[in-house]
Amino acid sequence: MTSGEAAETRVEREELRQQIERLLGAGRAREPIAPEAAACELVVEPESTDEIAELVRKCETDRLTLAPLGFARTLSQIRTSRVALGVSLARMRRIIAYEPDDMTVVTEAGVTLGELNRLCFEHRQRLPVDPREPDRTTVGAMVGASHAGPTRLSEGTVRDLLIGVAFVGHGGRLARAGGRVVKNVAGYDLMKVMTGSFGTLGIVVEAAFKVRPIPENYTLAVRRFGRDSEAFEAAVAIHDALAMVHLEVLSPGPSAALGYDYDWVVMAGFAGNRAELDYQRAKTIEALGSGTDILEGASAEASFASLRDMDFPADGLVAQIAVKPAELARCARECSGEYRVHAGSGVAQVWFEEIGEGTAEQTVTRWREMARRAGGNLRVLRAPETTRAEIEFFDRPSAGAFGLMKRLKQTFDPANIFNPGCFVGGL
Repeated sequence: MTSGEAAETRVEREELRQQIERLLGAGRAREPIAPEAAACELVVEPESTDEIAELVRKCETDRLTLAPLGFARTLSQIRTSRVALGVSLARMRRIIAYEPDDMTVVTEAGVTLGELNRLCFEHRQRLPVDPREPDRTTVGAMVGASHAGPTRLSEGTVRDLLIGVAFVGHGGRLARAGGRVVKNVAGYDLMKVMTGSFGTLGIVVEAAFKVRPIPENYTLAVRRFGRDSEAFEAAVAIHDALAMVHLEVLSPGPSAALGYDYDWVVMAGFAGNRAELDYQRAKTIEALGSGTDILEGASAEASFASLRDMDFPADGLVAQIAVKPAELARCARECSGEYRVHAGSGVAQVWFEEIGEGTAEQTVTRWREMARRAGGNLRVLRAPETTRAEIEFFDRPSAGAFGLMKRLKQTFDPANIFNPGCFVGGL
């Protein structure tokens, strides 16, 4: 970009900022900060659903693209070009209703998972979804990107816990699906559609969830292995023997980052009362071997947090594979990079620390073909900005399924303003 083009862009951005502030009020539009700057030209901070509706109507009239932002980590890692407006819900972070006896909670989309779980902790409850850094993961982002972590093995994912959702869509209209009680399943399919839609169909403004009791006496077993085959065999043995809270196999790179040298590591979490713990501890050592370290209390919680919050290389190529659990070990090894395997659930993150511009597309193609042969799929989570244009971030479905997705996008977003180009097949 030349200096003249840059100056023109700044003028246009300032004009847009002034328009937004005339629409919503002073101080509602600001310059993006990292990582927002990789996702949008300008950040808007509405305070209500009505203001989001006004914003959507303006964007449809003026053909401005927009995308909902949490902390912008996901969008900054996958967008190939910036949208005009990033919609931050930082001013919409109320807990609308929390019913501990019914074990349900309703929140605005700007609430972070950390804030939500601190509220529930008083009643020894939690929303058992564990994406990286819960204090930097908003409810809206969690639903939109379908974030999940190690406890998917025992607790499921966002879509298993979501019982209601509200979003602003085409024409600024507010749509609701589901409800605030577990037995209410009205609009259930629409909730499924919105979960994992990456903001391409509308802006989630409210969500209702089932919450669950916090497990008693969380305990973590850690065992190092000199070979990957030994680690995966041990993981299969313990998975067959016990119902684990979570079960991970780490390759040498991430295990070293957690302080376990360059070995393959199995990390198995379990919980229960003291009698249950005694039984589980004995079975765990039997499955993993006598070199197993058993962590309890604060040590176990801290180690789990490090596992959950594990970050991937900023300039690397990172993907998530989902295959049959029996195929997962083979697929992780065949990726030839580093990995964090959620054993038993059929999901793993795989990555290369660095990737050349000419090899990124070939690597993704190889990974994707491997996942398909195993009856699964692959989604790219992160790629260097210089390689993104050459990469398909999502698996392309069959022609029939893709045609249905295109019709769905056209129906929900006829003006094509909601996070365009950031979903399957460039939708």
